[in-house]
Amino acid sequence: QQTQQTQLFVCTAGCCRTKVFEPYLQDDDESKVTPLPPPTDPLVQSFLTDLYQLSMAYAYWRNNRHEDPAVFDLYFRTCPFDGEFAVFAGLEEALRFVTHFKITPEHVEYLRSIMPIEDEEFYLWLQTLDCSAVRIYAVQEGTIVFGKEPLVRLEGPLAVCQLLETTLLNLLNFPTLVATNAARMRVVAGPDKFLFEFGLRRAQGPNGALSASRYAYMGGFDGTSNVLSGMMFGIPVKGTHAHAFISSFTCLDDLQTRMLDGVDFVAVVLRYLPQLPWPAGNEGELAAFIAFAQSFPAHCLVLVDTYDTLRSGVPNYLAVALALRELGYTPIGIRLDSGDLAYLSKAARDMFQAVSKLFGVDLDRLKIVASNDINEAVLTALNEQTHEIDIFGIGTHLVTCQSQPALGMVYKLVSIRGTPRIKLSQEVNKVTIPGCKELYRLCSKDGRPILDLMIRTGEPIPQPNERLLCRHPFEAQKRAYVNPASVVPLLQLVWDGRLTRTLPSLEQCRHHCRSQLASLRQDHLRLINPTPYKVSVSDNLFQFIHQLWQKEAPVVELS
Repeated sequence: QQTQQTQLFVCTAGCCRTKVFEPYLQDDDESKVTPLPPPTDPLVQSFLTDLYQLSMAYAYWRNNRHEDPAVFDLYFRTCPFDGEFAVFAGLEEALRFVTHFKITPEHVEYLRSIMPIEDEEFYLWLQTLDCSAVRIYAVQEGTIVFGKEPLVRLEGPLAVCQLLETTLLNLLNFPTLVATNAARMRVVAGPDKFLFEFGLRRAQGPNGALSASRYAYMGGFDGTSNVLSGMMFGIPVKGTHAHAFISSFTCLDDLQTRMLDGVDFVAVVLRYLPQLPWPAGNEGELAAFIAFAQSFPAHCLVLVDTYDTLRSGVPNYLAVALALRELGYTPIGIRLDSGDLAYLSKAARDMFQAVSKLFGVDLDRLKIVASNDINEAVLTALNEQTHEIDIFGIGTHLVTCQSQPALGMVYKLVSIRGTPRIKLSQEVNKVTIPGCKELYRLCSKDGRPILDLMIRTGEPIPQPNERLLCRHPFEAQKRAYVNPASVVPLLQLVWDGRLTRTLPSLEQCRHHCRSQLASLRQDHLRLINPTPYKVSVSDNLFQFIHQLWQKEAPVVELS
């Protein structure tokens, strides 16, 4: 059992000194941590940014503010999909970017053309920049997170941290959105169903497709149809065939051979076909099923809705399945891609059971795969109607996050030169929580999260079995005492001029996400009117927020 370590660090913004307990990510000997390779996408580089970041960098430099120690928080304000949770994802790619952050002479040459300035020294200075003076604290990938809490905290020189903003948001927004979308679908489908990502052809470009496969898997899907994602990330790859394969056959004469394992396989199929309690279906479809079974006898799962699911597709497949079984193979099942999926799945299951009883075989539990524009609402409706589907192939609605195509992560300055800063707004939801903060998850005796608590860095760390006053950041009347059975620190040091620990694998992040979902109360996970999860602040931080708010807000004069 790994012993817990106590780490002592000093906030580089000069705010305070504190201790962090119970490392949430595995704590490694830094000298043994292997540096990360470049980002998966070679387009991820220092100039994948907005022009105004470079404009601000110049203004900081010109005013000799570029080295000021700063602290930035990265977070989202509200959870996506009208829900009450999100799955944090994309950290490894973000740290790959940080590892290899560099402004090259080629970048500078282009910058001269779009932002011509007379200070040659600025261009030279840009080429010296890296992230060796930056510290990054982050939540582990796959963690369930909530609005307003810092998911990543950056400490370092003002200009460098500013230049990282746009790229970090790009690398974290979409992965978190897709992982959350996948997790929500997993919650609705239930733990015993298989979910496969089928969205490559509908994704927003190659990178969108690869990211969707990767982070859908992290969020709880079981595999993908994307071969390149499987090769790059080790995700299980699954697939059947298209309608084109079925319609490419017109009759049994189209078959190249009748044989399988030295047996006239076509004759065996045709022997079973008239014994079924349904009329024969489309001959071309039957020929296609035979050809596919001859090609993949141990993995025969076919698409049955090209002509008529119940009058042709299922009877044709059952004749092939019986023949495969006679030759010693285990047929896999069918895929439905259109029609009333609940009704068709139940009718198909009835047909499986009828054949199993008629022939005294075990085909009643053949797998039924369903696709066809499936989303959360469809999954919910299928559950309400009851169905016999074992596996869902989900594409468009998963990879495009069609119900909410973007997550509003933001990146806000919260401290400069050791002085906490606040951004005010007439919309309270856009008011920032100032200063350098730590984030803890307070849990009950059964291990379920009660709430997440932000404290000012330097405050006493929350302890188990210690009564704590937890407050809403902005509404004074919303407060509660909590006596947690356990306290989990969520923000951990992952970068201190270099990578400080070995990051968890995709498989580990996926397992972490699933265990986190299992620990969360069901009323926080439900789709309709979920119970809001509490993200609170300590009384000390609450008082500080409102003192700074009053100090910075102008006093209105009425006349």
